Amino acid sequence: MKRIPAAVLLWLLCLAPALVRAESLVAAGAKLEKLGGTFDFTEGPTADAQGNVFFTDQPNNRILEWSVDGKLSTFMEPAGRANGMYFDAHGNLVACAEEHNELWSISPDKTVTKLVTDYQGKALHGPNDIWVAPNGGIFFTDPFYGRTWTDTNRAKFSGEWVFYLSPDHQTLKPVVQDFTKPNGISGSPDGTKLFATDINGNQTWRYDILPDGSLTNKSLICHQGCDGMTVDELGNFYLAGQGVTIYSPTGERLEHIDVPEPWTANLSFSGANHKTLFITASKGIYSIRMRVKGGNPSK
Repeated sequence: MKRIPAAVLLWLLCLAPALVRAESLVAAGAKLEKLGGTFDFTEGPTADAQGNVFFTDQPNNRILEWSVDGKLSTFMEPAGRANGMYFDAHGNLVACAEEHNELWSISPDKTVTKLVTDYQGKALHGPNDIWVAPNGGIFFTDPFYGRTWTDTNRAKFSGEWVFYLSPDHQTLKPVVQDFTKPNGISGSPDGTKLFATDINGNQTWRYDILPDGSLTNKSLICHQGCDGMTVDELGNFYLAGQGVTIYSPTGERLEHIDVPEPWTANLSFSGANHKTLFITASKGIYSIRMRVKGGNPSK
């Protein structure tokens, strides 16, 4: 057997990472599929344990369900002008209810429990996007967008912050206070990392999560902001805005998925095997099959 010359072997070793990176995360032969386009503005997708995906048509104040067998139905209407949503470990749909600047937990039988109604007696600006950690702690962003439907009659505090609600729902505290406008948020499957975007600052950041929900070791992932975001099982993260842009855990831009809409608001892994990327984009909803599973079962 002839031995490979050392110089050639070194070249192959250097080339290998590039070859791995060149392989798309999209499943072989898969194309973006439009599932529907009769909405006013779609947002907040999140999948339950079975892979059914729930999303909002926010201007029409309703939460809809796209089932694993491709059927569309209305889950709740009215729905508190829900925006970002996420399923907790008990099957409750935790929703950013913008109408009255609240955070809701919606049980499978549609009973609503208000988890957050204010911060130190003052109204939130309008909870926008959310991630529920494995321990039940809840991180959510609270930017000010001045929606026509948002309750503006109560005094609000000054900052646009990222908040943390403890697993027992008793302690609410700001954990990020230096963004110009926080928006998309997600976390690692093991609950040790938080990812949050400053959409006006056009930056996405990573933090280590401490046991009490506080954050440390802030580090810049990429110079791109986003509306919604999600992560896959490999730790890659997906930013929604002008289509979908995918980055590696270290912040290397991997690929882009074009979406033929003015704005891509949010996205979630869904389907029976959680390998279908479900995308909410302006008036439409889309999906595309991926080679990888979602990193978080509910997002």
